[in-house]
Amino acid sequence: MAKINVSIPQGTRDFGPDVVRKRNYIFNTIRSVFEVYGFEPLETPAMENMDTLMGKYGEEGDKLIFKILNNGLENPAKEKQVREDFEKVLQGKNTAAITERALKYDLTIPFARYVAMNHGQLTFPFKRFQIQPVWRADKPQKGRYREFYQCDADVVGSNALLNEAELANIYSSVFEKLQVPVEIKINHRKLLTALAEISGGTDRMRDITVAIDKLDKMGLQKVKAELSQKGLNDKQVDIVEKYLSINGSNDEKIQQAKNLFGNNEAGKKGIEELGYLISHSPVTSHLTIDFTLARGLDYYTGTIFEVKAKNVTMGSIGGGGRYDDLTGLFGVPNIPGVGISFGVDRIYDVMEELKLFPDAVHTGTQALFFNLGDKEAEVAFELMQQLRDNNIRCELYHEPVKFDKQFKYAEKKNIPYVIIIGSKELENKTCVIKDIRKGEQQTIPADKLSGFSFI
Repeated sequence: MAKINVSIPQGTRDFGPDVVRKRNYIFNTIRSVFEVYGFEPLETPAMENMDTLMGKYGEEGDKLIFKILNNGLENPAKEKQVREDFEKVLQGKNTAAITERALKYDLTIPFARYVAMNHGQLTFPFKRFQIQPVWRADKPQKGRYREFYQCDADVVGSNALLNEAELANIYSSVFEKLQVPVEIKINHRKLLTALAEISGGTDRMRDITVAIDKLDKMGLQKVKAELSQKGLNDKQVDIVEKYLSINGSNDEKIQQAKNLFGNNEAGKKGIEELGYLISHSPVTSHLTIDFTLARGLDYYTGTIFEVKAKNVTMGSIGGGGRYDDLTGLFGVPNIPGVGISFGVDRIYDVMEELKLFPDAVHTGTQALFFNLGDKEAEVAFELMQQLRDNNIRCELYHEPVKFDKQFKYAEKKNIPYVIIIGSKELENKTCVIKDIRKGEQQTIPADKLSGFSFI
């Protein structure tokens, strides 16, 4: 038989039991905080119509959307049209004959589509959280995958800056529970609008934000070079450089921004709202104003967030911001919103590197009943069901074999306890409980087993 080359798509991963347990630990921690803050669960389809997604993420984002080929392309009657349309697809264009749908790029745009479709039935402010996979046709590398999970929390139907303060607190609470030291960076899109206005006009907004968003990767000189290539003159590039050079404490940064933007209305509004967040957030010590933060997504209109883990080399592990008319993209204007997202895959990598997962996360089965024969296994099976009724995770070894093999099974699966019922224990109606971790064992009455603490 010819050897089959078995593989998975680049940028995707399989998750074994140990990894799934760790990921669930992260998911459950995030979910518990979302629910404490009154957010409700929501799910949307893996795929969306193409026109729902395209044009919502900027030119760079649109290039990363995974398009789905229509089914039925084998129809001979459509062959000529399909061939012609494939040429258009190869040129980066879209054609309904080839593809009408795409895998979702993030959770925010599908959420906006959901709100637009259901706004008549929703109670506002509507607070939802969503934990689902998304897909991006990005170059795979450490911390960057083509299929990954996002955990989002959004509030729509409210302009109150209290929402931004609460979302900052959610970030802080989740990462404290996970014991991940982080820095929560904030900026404001109105400051970027003001920067564009004093650097040549609002038509420069996208060029400036896209270039600034690459600052960490390219460095200041290359950002300046890109801005020059986009048509900014030397004076305008100098203004952008002054903006990117603002530093100091949060209060000092705000004062320098006031000096730079003067009486620019957008700048004044952005500075005012950042000042509110800094002064009203209960986690001010975790918040850092970072005027280099641009987040190159076109739909943000107000405060923007980015979370970075300390003591590791990793990109952002969370981000979000205010988008005051996102549903307007779908014909339902004037529904303001603000939201944040957790990058679970990167959080996992950070926690692995810093060894932050609790020991209990590694435990699946808590107790293994040894199989020592038909009669013994029958009693063990009955006791095992009693433990399961008490939410003790346990199993019975599948066949009667030597002790050594059953012990090795328990050790390989990281099962902390084994329960032994042999002929002697059957006669005495007892069982032996051995703690593999400590090498200690004790004998107890079988009818007391359900009260034993398997910790």
